[in-house]
Amino acid sequence: MSKRAGESSFDTPSAKKPTMSKSVAPDGGVGQVEIDENLHSRQLAVYGREAMKRLATSSVLISGANGLGVEIAKNVILAGVRSVTVHDAVTVTMTDLSAQFYLAEQDVGRNRAEACRDKLQELNTSVAVHAAAGPLTNEFIKKFHVVVCTTATLREAKRLDAICHSAGIAFIWAETRGVFARVFTDFGPSFTVYDVNGEEPHSGIVASVSSGSPAIVTCVEDERLEFQDGELVSFSEVVGMEKLNTHGPFKVKNCRAHSFELDLDTSSWGEYVRGGIVVQVKEPKTLAFKTLDEALLNPGDFLLTDFSKLDRAAQLHVGFQALDQFEAETGRAPRPADAADASKLHSLAEQINSALPAGSAKLEAVDGGVVTKLAHCASAEINPMAAMFGGIVGQEVVKAVSGKFHPIFQWLYFDSIESLPDQEQLTAAGGAGADEYKPLGTRYDPQIAVFGRTMQRRLSSLKLFLVGAGALGCEFLKNFACMGVACQLQGAPQPGIVTVTDDDVIEKSNLSRQFLFRDWDIGSAKSTVAAAAAQKLNPAFQVVPLQNRVSPETENVFDDKFWQGLDLVVNALDNVNARLYVDSRCVYFCKPLLESGTLGPKCNTQMVIPRLTENYGASRDPPEKQAPMCTVHSFPHNIDHCLTWARSEFEGMLEKGPREAASFLANPAEYAKAVRANPDASARQQLEAVAEVLLDNRSATFEQCIAWARLRFQDYFHNRIAQLTYTFPEDATTSTGAPFWSAPKRFPRPLNFNPADPAHAAFVQAGAILRAEVYNISRPDWAVDASKVAAVAAGVDVPAFAPRAGIQIETDPKADRSKPVQTERTHDDEAIIDSLLTRLEEVAQQLGSALKLGPIQFEKDDDTNYHMDLIAGLANMRARNYSIPEVDKLKAKLIAGRIIPAIATATAVATGLVCLELYKAILPGKALEAYRNTFANLALPLFAMAEPIPPKVTKHNDLTWSLWDRWTLEGDLTVQQVLDWFNDRGLSAYSISCGPALLYNNIFPKHAERLSKKMSELVVTVAKMELPRNRDHFDVVVACEDDAGEDLDVPLVSIKFR
Repeated sequence: MSKRAGESSFDTPSAKKPTMSKSVAPDGGVGQVEIDENLHSRQLAVYGREAMKRLATSSVLISGANGLGVEIAKNVILAGVRSVTVHDAVTVTMTDLSAQFYLAEQDVGRNRAEACRDKLQELNTSVAVHAAAGPLTNEFIKKFHVVVCTTATLREAKRLDAICHSAGIAFIWAETRGVFARVFTDFGPSFTVYDVNGEEPHSGIVASVSSGSPAIVTCVEDERLEFQDGELVSFSEVVGMEKLNTHGPFKVKNCRAHSFELDLDTSSWGEYVRGGIVVQVKEPKTLAFKTLDEALLNPGDFLLTDFSKLDRAAQLHVGFQALDQFEAETGRAPRPADAADASKLHSLAEQINSALPAGSAKLEAVDGGVVTKLAHCASAEINPMAAMFGGIVGQEVVKAVSGKFHPIFQWLYFDSIESLPDQEQLTAAGGAGADEYKPLGTRYDPQIAVFGRTMQRRLSSLKLFLVGAGALGCEFLKNFACMGVACQLQGAPQPGIVTVTDDDVIEKSNLSRQFLFRDWDIGSAKSTVAAAAAQKLNPAFQVVPLQNRVSPETENVFDDKFWQGLDLVVNALDNVNARLYVDSRCVYFCKPLLESGTLGPKCNTQMVIPRLTENYGASRDPPEKQAPMCTVHSFPHNIDHCLTWARSEFEGMLEKGPREAASFLANPAEYAKAVRANPDASARQQLEAVAEVLLDNRSATFEQCIAWARLRFQDYFHNRIAQLTYTFPEDATTSTGAPFWSAPKRFPRPLNFNPADPAHAAFVQAGAILRAEVYNISRPDWAVDASKVAAVAAGVDVPAFAPRAGIQIETDPKADRSKPVQTERTHDDEAIIDSLLTRLEEVAQQLGSALKLGPIQFEKDDDTNYHMDLIAGLANMRARNYSIPEVDKLKAKLIAGRIIPAIATATAVATGLVCLELYKAILPGKALEAYRNTFANLALPLFAMAEPIPPKVTKHNDLTWSLWDRWTLEGDLTVQQVLDWFNDRGLSAYSISCGPALLYNNIFPKHAERLSKKMSELVVTVAKMELPRNRDHFDVVVACEDDAGEDLDVPLVSIKFR
């Protein structure tokens, strides 16, 4: 280590104590690590606590503070390791700014690691971030759990790998060269993967088990089984064949949709009676990695990324070795567009390949075209590749220290040659001259070396709309700033502009992956903060932040002129409905849409290119399956059902009921009038919620809130269950004589309140505190002590339960979820509504304006507000009723809060892939086969790239159209003129509609009067649409038949009436 490396600005892992809270075990290891669940909740949903704890005790060295190195560092720091040391001996040059987003022009001449350390530290103050510049000695290397090299030569990489391999340190060598990349991993001779895919274990509810060999297990048909032949499973809760519960795990075979076989003889195990849960047993996997020296000669199977390039990885394995040799011999990389350098690299590749022994990675022939493009790109690093591989390699670091997910084993090669512009494209755009790839002396020179000046000018002038400024949006803004999108370029015309919109504000949980935000930004508008942060990365970046949701309600903001002025739209959204709306706008205005999304370690990208591809809305995922109403309310059989019920009860008690009551108090007369106008079961249920808040159970003191919580406990977990088992005893049968309580139903048992039970105490505490909040009752200091609250609750007078006959309990799984749950009805709804309204109107007069209610809206990300405490309590007590395993508050938060698992690495990969497609979309002329849609799962790892699907094309006579077409009719036409226009083209138009309004249909005789009327008049008078002066057209949907009387879907019709 050099003297300078020991100075204060160049520290080592031991120079700064970690700020992550932990205790040290007697053996020197980490005994306890506290994870900030509010910050890392989305990441915890992916990794789990154990993997996060391993992360929090690990030290990582990243050698190479180039674009790739800092992208890896960003993702690893956000993940929450103990320390990251960024090492580099190189000083900053202007070209580093092309991909290294944490460098600025004023950093030129400084050490690269030192220049970016402080900015990296801001990402996560719980991670100690160090900079180093000295030699990588054995002693220094052995301080780390993982070593990543992004700029090492082959010789240096071999040396470092040998040290790491023998010392049990994970080693990763990664580099990007233009649109090419290489990754090598070596996690040692014996590396254990604890969870190969991160998925929840498959499970099933047992319906029967045969006696004999093999034993056939049949499960209930609620859901399809996901078991695969050869997997291991274990059983629990089986009655009558108890050895299944105590033996095993068992290997399954002949797996089908609702059954499988066990390779064992159960004939002496007794007869199966009932019940049983079967769960997959996930086995650890041990991998033996080769050293870099060994793996170069015998690389094994390459990880494929694009199935249209089956031999490309083998080609690049040889090509990159030729590149290593070229640089070792010349001391430099091949120059872009240099025929002599390309020829030399090709010759070296041929020599290396011919020297390979048979049976190794020897090629039949070296692909000269691929090698030539590798030579062209070899000297440059571009941002999208750094972003993509920063995500991939960052995930490998997480795998190395946590054992979570399967690592790359051991080589990954990638290229996006299709992103490079064709000569014809450059010529058509006025480029392809002798100086096309020559530098301009700007931060964009590495990108120019790969794509040319013509591409850079086009990027500079782009008018781009980014929808969303969350995790994806932050990454996109960073990428655009580095790429020079909408940035002033010397010799180029006025720059374009990036418009980014997001109506959300920053929360603490965003900080673990939305890397442009900091603690002090919490509560601020995402788009404003993200845009300002991106401009700091590149002051030339022209970006305008908005806080509008993109929807039909904001078409006055995002009007026709706005959409028509765009070159490209990039979605960074987290919900399907918003995506579908933006997709419809892009189709309407014929604009390219680059779509992406993430879910945990998975990500996908979709390119929507006018007239070339189908649109986003052309294919839909099936709707999410919901549990039947009766299952949730009376017959839960897993914790998800309990949490769904708990969330519903929370909102009913604390939000909907108080809000209805507040609405009633605001204007009792109007409220009563509205209810009496429609006195049905739904109105009665709504009014009963108001009565619950304002009548007999109204709370005025904190002690009354405790009493309310105690009585709620009694009602939920004792009385309702006792009533259910009274109505359906354990030996009850169905109308067919089958046991009523057969799988998947679980027979419940009532709970008796016990103030000494921490779960019971926590429930009444959370319930009382939130009830007090609704009534604006101050809570005493002792309310924070659950045991003291429980002691008060124990003294509440609880009426004895008496079962009632004639209670109706829904048992039909097909019952309508939207209808009120049927309970006892002793009088007609109208009479009960009148009685309740009379009492409520009296109370309203007594209260006047004295009572101010505060409805509580569920907020999952504040651990101090008792919301999740109550929901977890509700769910776990219900689970205890039904003998369902309980969950901790974090797990409850993930399910009840409907938290979407998210990690920074998958986000980085998605945005990098999209930006590689952006290069293809902005210069006209790319064919469909050049584009790629991608699905990636970093956990497996899996990369599946494929050409987009072309749009469906319809032909009729001489007409051809697809979803991308819109027929424009000029003039202020009458209905008859529109019908004639279609008739002239062999189409019989029989119906015209505008929005939900029917303007004309030939089956209605009275509509014949409309034939002579102007379409614009009908749009105003019938469709009630406003046609402002700045609007020159409106759209209608025309239904047509062909000559044979068959319906034809024709394009949307625009009537340009002005």
